[in-house]
Amino acid sequence: MTANSTRARYPPPTHSARQQKSLCFVSSQVILVQVNPGEAFTIRREDGQYQCITGPAQVPMMSPNGSVPPIYVPPGYVSQIIEENGVRRVLVLPQQPDFHPGGHSPLHHPPPPPHAHLPAFIPHPAMMPPPPHLYTGIAGGVGDLSSQYISQYHPAQFFSDQDSLSQHGRPSFVHRDDRASKAHERLQKKVKERQGVGGGGGQVKDSPPPSPRKSCNSPPTVDIQNGIGGKALDAEHRHVVACSDKQTGKEKNGELKETQALLALLSNITKPEVSDIQAREAVVNWSDPTRPESENTTTEEEPVLPEPLSYEISISITGKDGKYQSKYSGEGLSATLEGLRPATDYHVRVQAMCTSLLGSPSEAVSFTTLSCEPDPPGPPRKSSGTKNSLTLQWKVISRNSLVMLELVNKNVFSFILQSYLFGMDRFKNEVVDLFTSCSVPLPPFPPELEMAGVTWLCLKWQRPSSSPKEDDIYYILEMEEEDSGYGFQPSYDGDELSFTVRNLHRSSKYKFRVAAYNSEGKSNPSQVVEFITKPDRPSCPCRPVIRGRVQPDSFKMAWEPPKENGGAEITKYVVELSEGVTGASWELVYSGSALEHVCGGLKPGCSYRTRVYCMSEGGQSPLSETLQVQTPAVPPGPCQPPRLVGKPKAREVQLRWGPPHIDGGSPVTCFSVEVIGPQSDESREVYQGPELDCTVGGLSPGRTYGFRLKAANKAGFGPLSERCEVTTGPGAPEQCKAPSTTCKSPSCVVVSWEAPPCNGAPVTEFRLEWGAAEGSMQVCYSGAGLSHEMKGLLPATNYFCRVQAVNVAGVGPYSEAVLCQTPCSVPAAVSNIYFPVDADEDEEGGVIHPPLAFSPSTCLGICWDAPCDHGSEITSYLIDLGEKQPIVVGPVTKYVIQNLQPDTSYRIRIQAQNSLGTGAFSHTFKLKTKPLPPQPPRLECTAFSHQTLRLKWGDGPAKTAASDTLQSHLQMEDKNGRFISLYKGPCHTHKVQRLNESTSYTFRIQAFNEAGEGPFSSVYTFTTPRSPPAPLKAPKLERLDDNSCEVTWESLSHMKGDPISYSLQCMMGNTEFKQAYKGSATSFLVQNLQANSDYRFRVCAIRQCQDATELSGPYSPTVTLTPQRSETVQSGGAAGSGSRTGTESNRTRQSLTDEQCAFLLLMVFAVIAILIAFVIQYFVIK
Repeated sequence: MTANSTRARYPPPTHSARQQKSLCFVSSQVILVQVNPGEAFTIRREDGQYQCITGPAQVPMMSPNGSVPPIYVPPGYVSQIIEENGVRRVLVLPQQPDFHPGGHSPLHHPPPPPHAHLPAFIPHPAMMPPPPHLYTGIAGGVGDLSSQYISQYHPAQFFSDQDSLSQHGRPSFVHRDDRASKAHERLQKKVKERQGVGGGGGQVKDSPPPSPRKSCNSPPTVDIQNGIGGKALDAEHRHVVACSDKQTGKEKNGELKETQALLALLSNITKPEVSDIQAREAVVNWSDPTRPESENTTTEEEPVLPEPLSYEISISITGKDGKYQSKYSGEGLSATLEGLRPATDYHVRVQAMCTSLLGSPSEAVSFTTLSCEPDPPGPPRKSSGTKNSLTLQWKVISRNSLVMLELVNKNVFSFILQSYLFGMDRFKNEVVDLFTSCSVPLPPFPPELEMAGVTWLCLKWQRPSSSPKEDDIYYILEMEEEDSGYGFQPSYDGDELSFTVRNLHRSSKYKFRVAAYNSEGKSNPSQVVEFITKPDRPSCPCRPVIRGRVQPDSFKMAWEPPKENGGAEITKYVVELSEGVTGASWELVYSGSALEHVCGGLKPGCSYRTRVYCMSEGGQSPLSETLQVQTPAVPPGPCQPPRLVGKPKAREVQLRWGPPHIDGGSPVTCFSVEVIGPQSDESREVYQGPELDCTVGGLSPGRTYGFRLKAANKAGFGPLSERCEVTTGPGAPEQCKAPSTTCKSPSCVVVSWEAPPCNGAPVTEFRLEWGAAEGSMQVCYSGAGLSHEMKGLLPATNYFCRVQAVNVAGVGPYSEAVLCQTPCSVPAAVSNIYFPVDADEDEEGGVIHPPLAFSPSTCLGICWDAPCDHGSEITSYLIDLGEKQPIVVGPVTKYVIQNLQPDTSYRIRIQAQNSLGTGAFSHTFKLKTKPLPPQPPRLECTAFSHQTLRLKWGDGPAKTAASDTLQSHLQMEDKNGRFISLYKGPCHTHKVQRLNESTSYTFRIQAFNEAGEGPFSSVYTFTTPRSPPAPLKAPKLERLDDNSCEVTWESLSHMKGDPISYSLQCMMGNTEFKQAYKGSATSFLVQNLQANSDYRFRVCAIRQCQDATELSGPYSPTVTLTPQRSETVQSGGAAGSGSRTGTESNRTRQSLTDEQCAFLLLMVFAVIAILIAFVIQYFVIK
């Protein structure tokens, strides 16, 4: 019976119900699939084919990650993993058995097997093997083998012909092999030793108890031999399952006692009773098991039996201790045993089953079936014979019967076989006719031709009429090839009446004859006959070629005859033609004996494929190679006349057309449009391109034009189409002539013009554009007049003008622009007077420097923009100060007015003059002279360091507003002796940074205000001091014992040649810091420490200057040394100095540096400011 058939990546094996499949995991990568004897393991390879491996065998398979592969089981089965001695196994077991009441087991038709060569059975729940029944042996080593390297196994024959089906149609039983029986006995003995003999003994030490969880899920087990019963195992062996889970001692003892009590109850069953014994069946009755009287268990310890119980009936024909076969499994208390042998001694016993436990078998009961009539024997058959003797054989089925052979007909030797028992009737068999051997056969008739081929001839002949049908006659067919000189040679020897002679030559003549023979001798040969093989088909003709030039509608092709005609003359040639390059459809265009042909009626510019084959008596030849021909293209045919699109305009029309109906065998790539004038027959090309529309411009309004179209491909242009006439619509007026201008005064000009051609519509309006530049003219007149007067113009100025005409059809083009220049006049008034902003600019920049002999407070430097000279150059300017006489200056735009009062306001206006007169005065401007410039302040140094100097000057506050009139300019001398600007502004202090230590620097200062810049002060020199050493990191502490410790700190390099020393200070408790060490070393041993006292240490660097002065740097962060407590002393041997260092480092991390404190305060202030801003935004603004 097959245990399972799954649809997994690892197809499960097809095996017997007596033995189970196990997967042994011996490494993290290789999995051994153990196939037990009598089983089959089916896998699916990478190519999709199935492979069957029969046992005993071990199949190594690869696991990618070392895990247990998924085992997919059919419905009604479960997979279970057990571990024993470090080896894991996967068991495929049925679920909780479903017993069927009645006297017979519910056998159904089995499902189809996965392969045709494998038997398929329905696994009965009561016939599944116990979980411990495994084969754990591993033969050979395990390597990295995959499924494709497994040897090819062939399926074994599981059942013999005799045992596969019994006389009465009932499947027989295949016994277990010796290896399985020995393994079963060894496992049964091991279980008895673990549990103790007698059923009530204690458990052996170190023996794992059975798992109740797996016992409940396991099926009831019996000893199965290839699917149908056998010798039963002991109860102890049936329910024990190896499990790797460890349980407590109380649970193990309780489960073991309960299981042993239930097994003892199932094993106490009385022997069955046999009644109604017939020749081939008997009735067996039995009763439920009873509790043993010697069992000393209380009522509470009595096991509860699940209802109903199941029973198994097994029989043996080899004695009481022989092998037993299961005949029944169910819940009833009686069963009818069918399919028994007549007059045979049988032994029957019964076993009780409860869930997954099977009790011990009962005492065997013997009985003997009755005798009956024998079965009819098989018919006799002829084993050998001669002319006067026959040897017969037959098969006897019944053992205790006699056989009688009777000759019925002596002429034809008819026999009948009879069998009978003493005192019984005879069973006769059917009559069999047998014959003795005959004489030498007569010569047969000559062979006949049944079918002929190119290289073969199929011949047939008849059996000699005088030979009886029972005589075995054989035939020899002989053949002689014409002109070969070898004579007749045998071609066939056998008992068939036909034969096909092969490997012959085409169109060749052969002679044949046949002779018959039997065991008595050989006959004479038949008459000789001649047959000719058929000719072969010819080979393909040579590849056709082109003769002459390919025309647009035809071409001439020729070809050569085939090299091999197949033994027959060529009767005709066939030419096929296909249009296109694919050769999808072929058309026959010629059939005849000529070797050339003209293919006509072709399309220009098309591709054709042609091929040739020939015909002869031997058949049709293969097709020749294909010849591809491309016919040349011709110009396309005439197009349809172009058509008008939309409404025609005055000077252009839009045309559209379609492609020609005939493209000439090549795609149309270009179109040409020609236009014919209204008063002439001459044409001109107005468009050439691939588009199907165009716009023709440059036409005259209201005229009729003719248009023709032609198309072109790679062969050229085709003929012109018919003429298409189109009339243009009315247009805008023509372009006006240039207007004329007349100057009446420097500010007035008269413009006049003429009317242009109207193009079919009267002019209704003229538009005059006027402007100072040609590209920025604006419409200044619109009307029907032919003149216009322009006023308010500037003298001596260039103006441009142009005119256009307008009618109902549109606006005509503008005339040419005309330049008009007005006469010269007196200069215009000065528009702007201003005071120079930057007095440092030179004269070329537009600002006047006052003479050094005069103070800036007594003069005014003014500038103005030069007015328009109106065509005549400005010769001078008049500056009017009001009270004083006007000042006459030359043709300049800037001037310095001297001899003025400081801090005084003046009203100034300017007038320009040229050769034509004096222009108008400008607007009055008010200017004021500056006060006297200030004196330089005194410069002093208020604070200093080795890198910075804070300088102060004046008596004002340190910071003032930027709007203060008095400002200062601070400069410092660089290495090259030049003074560079450091600060310029209203403040009275400045901090100079990034200076070098012990270096002298030179400064000077200057004050300035609105009156100007004052003189520089005298030079001041300040010197920076030496820089102190950098701050050190927190020192490190290492406690040596209770009264001493070692303090270490980092070292600093020399500063510009000055050595560095260090000062270590120590503070005990809350006292003041005292110097504990001063020197150049970077460590110090502190001794005589007091117990239970806190010590704080800090260190600073000291610079030893060359002038015997000392500069001390800032102290490092403080490090605290805590007293050593008792707990720390007890665990000091294990922790070491690392714990002390960790405590001291924690204290060190708790102290903050100055930068950290400043950053923390800044963050607090920022948070407070954000909160205040939020409150103001929320409560005040909203």
